[in-house]
Amino acid sequence: MEPAAAHELLVRLAGRLPDDVLWRLRDWLAAGAAAPVGALLPRALLRNRVGITDAERTLLAATAGENRLVDAVLPLHTPDAPHPAFAAGPELPDLAVLGALAVVAGHPGTQELRHARRGRHGEQRVLLVLGAERAWELTGTLQRLLRVHGDRTPCVEVLPDGLEPPAYHQAAIVGSRSVWARPGTETESATPAVSGTS
Repeated sequence: MEPAAAHELLVRLAGRLPDDVLWRLRDWLAAGAAAPVGALLPRALLRNRVGITDAERTLLAATAGENRLVDAVLPLHTPDAPHPAFAAGPELPDLAVLGALAVVAGHPGTQELRHARRGRHGEQRVLLVLGAERAWELTGTLQRLLRVHGDRTPCVEVLPDGLEPPAYHQAAIVGSRSVWARPGTETESATPAVSGTS
């Protein structure tokens, strides 16, 4: 299994697969459990009646290998654009976000950390990281950190360089607040970083 392909596919499925399914698959991917991810992802797509595009099917084949269920997953010409409501996270970060900031700032290739709340009442925290090497590992680390702080289904979206943000992530970025930006990045000038970080 190619972890980068699996991570990209799981990013593209945000907002389409349930949060509880998505975070577990990401956690297993971060832990190097290729076989369970490859076996369970096609089943999750079938069970939740989630279709995939041709490009996503290529990623699924790289993730699931010779799994015969890949061909049974519904085809989709264009992904349905989810329309969740996103709002900026609080201006003053809590301990969970500050912990995430310390991890993200020290991870190679990261450019920015953003915080959003999803849902009509802002019930679900969503952390977005723009840029990262070995994005699947950073995702797993941040998910485990949020679980420690009480997030039952942690929503962590790490978008590697070169990936055009899907509609879900575009909406999340627009609706989010920047917590930190690496000095010298384009986003730093647009959104101030939390003082005392680099």
